[in-house]
Amino acid sequence: MRRLGVTPHVAQNTTRSGGSAIDGRTTRQEGYTKSINARRGIEKVFGWIKQWGGLRQFKLRGTGKVSAVFGLHVIAYHLIRLGNLLKPAMAAA
Repeated sequence: MRRLGVTPHVAQNTTRSGGSAIDGRTTRQEGYTKSINARRGIEKVFGWIKQWGGLRQFKLRGTGKVSAVFGLHVIAYHLIRLGNLLKPAMAAA
């Protein structure tokens, strides 16, 4: 991978007994930090959908139906998030 100039963007596991497979050459890059932060934000959405949105298991079949239901859940997540982001601004006014 390194010969191709590709940097793997996987999370570093420092609690593993043998140490992490991702070393300092990768983690010191600025892009690695940006990638991990972006990944954290994306995983929050999926975690919310599974925990609170009720989509651990789809009851529908078919790509179109699943895509529509998933899209509605993502919209719901963003509306809730938007409400939480605006709440401090509304309290200050």
